Amino acid sequence: MDWFMKTIIESPSVLSIIIISIVSAVGLQLGKLKLLNISLGITFVFFVGIVIGHFNFDLNKDMLNFAQNFGLILFVYALGLQVGPGFFSSLRAGGLRMNMLALGVVFLGLILTVIFSYASDISLPNMVGILCGATTNTPALGAAQQALQQISGNSRVIADMALATAIAYPLGVVGVILAIIFLRKCFVPNEEFAKLSEKKENEMHVGEFHITNPAIEGKSIVDIMKLTAKHFVISRIWHDGIVTIPTSASILRHNDHLLIISKKSDVEHIKVLFGEQENVDWNKEDIDWNHIDNSQLVSRRIIITNSKINGEKLGSLKLRNNYGINITRINRAGIDLLASSDLMLQIGDKLTVVGEKASIDNVAKILGDEEKRLNTPNLIAIFLGIALGLILGALPIPFPGMDFPIRLGIAGGPIIVGILMGSFGPRFHITTYTTQSANLLMRQFGLTVYLACLGIGAGEHFFETVFQTEGLIWIGFGFILTVVPVLIVALIAMKVYKIDFARNVGMLCGSMANPMALSYVNSTIDGDEPAVAYATVYPVSMFARIVFTQLLLMLFF
Repeated sequence: MDWFMKTIIESPSVLSIIIISIVSAVGLQLGKLKLLNISLGITFVFFVGIVIGHFNFDLNKDMLNFAQNFGLILFVYALGLQVGPGFFSSLRAGGLRMNMLALGVVFLGLILTVIFSYASDISLPNMVGILCGATTNTPALGAAQQALQQISGNSRVIADMALATAIAYPLGVVGVILAIIFLRKCFVPNEEFAKLSEKKENEMHVGEFHITNPAIEGKSIVDIMKLTAKHFVISRIWHDGIVTIPTSASILRHNDHLLIISKKSDVEHIKVLFGEQENVDWNKEDIDWNHIDNSQLVSRRIIITNSKINGEKLGSLKLRNNYGINITRINRAGIDLLASSDLMLQIGDKLTVVGEKASIDNVAKILGDEEKRLNTPNLIAIFLGIALGLILGALPIPFPGMDFPIRLGIAGGPIIVGILMGSFGPRFHITTYTTQSANLLMRQFGLTVYLACLGIGAGEHFFETVFQTEGLIWIGFGFILTVVPVLIVALIAMKVYKIDFARNVGMLCGSMANPMALSYVNSTIDGDEPAVAYATVYPVSMFARIVFTQLLLMLFF
């Protein structure tokens, strides 16, 4: 063991890496445990770090600081890349209302934080730390610590903020779940709750329709599309037993049968347009699409790997006219999208193509369809994006009447650049695609390292604080900051805007950046409505918490 002790003495950074790795490994293993179907997941790393930090191993502070900052940077940038492609579209229509409600949760928490700080003896930095723990938002804590570093540079005040977060964190996780249970028991009738699993109106639906409406007989598909605002794709046409791939000039006749892909919510409208729907279930998973009729038509999924296609609009490729194929849907990051001419394609998109085998093979050559190429992410875009994010985060933004300019910091800058790269990168032919597993690895690794270092830093004074009167008061304020904003906004969403329970609770979990609560919701409600609502509000809520937490300290501290 002498060689081991000599290594540690000569290189204290090695001991720091060993401790961080052990904390991460043990925390991740404990995170698999469940109590009453609830798991703290990756958050357990934070609490294991607190326990290890309590023993004060005198670790290399510079090493811990670097690992903590780099972990946070990696997490928020990868998160920005993930949500970037759908970020701006989520702000439209119903998504805008959902985001406004989520921001209501954020601002209520900020207002209560200021009120509680002035009404008690708790300093504003500590109350902000309690807020970060109550909302289980460690990136916001990182941004707040960066702002506090600019204002005072007092390392003890910064450490106390992390300590306050650690104390409020457990009830922050549980509080959202308790609020959801309270809403379910008191405001959602059993009949309505039972129907939640049946609501999948935004899912893709495949149906066979029989043309009996004389108003559309003899018209071309392009003329029929002008009669409706709904968007759908006609995959096949059966006429007198002969199947063809439709084009915009195809003429529809009486008794033709159509195979149509649409949103489930639009099925009734399509039925009225064409006549009637056949009683055939085309949504079963075991359908062999290559043998559904006696034709040479086959169905195949093609993956876009050709960098020249990245950022091109689907209609500009003229694949249907040049090759006689039909693209029925596009899968992006696990979500099915209806194919439309103005949809901008991205590396990694999976296109469902229907046509003759030879034609599909030619289309595959154009699009790439070399899945192995996706196994190697474009690291240039990752490192360049991180660098640009840090530069943006360091940029001073002056505010009238404030002594210090606001900075987005290492949490705010990278997430904004990540969102912009994920959203607009393809338009400039920048390949920002990473596989879901690669993106998840980046996020999980970064967040794990950040939580481990954060826990180690907060652990030295954790237990002596939590068992004092001051610690109990912090826990009480944290629970109020968790539950009150959630319940107020939830009731407004349900009673005023008539938002259903599934989307409501998904929005609440996203506004609180609480994936553990979302996991609980998904275990009680079938369907993807909560997850979709969570993803819709998460980016805006995360950005708002990061920015306005800093503003709060700069304005009132």
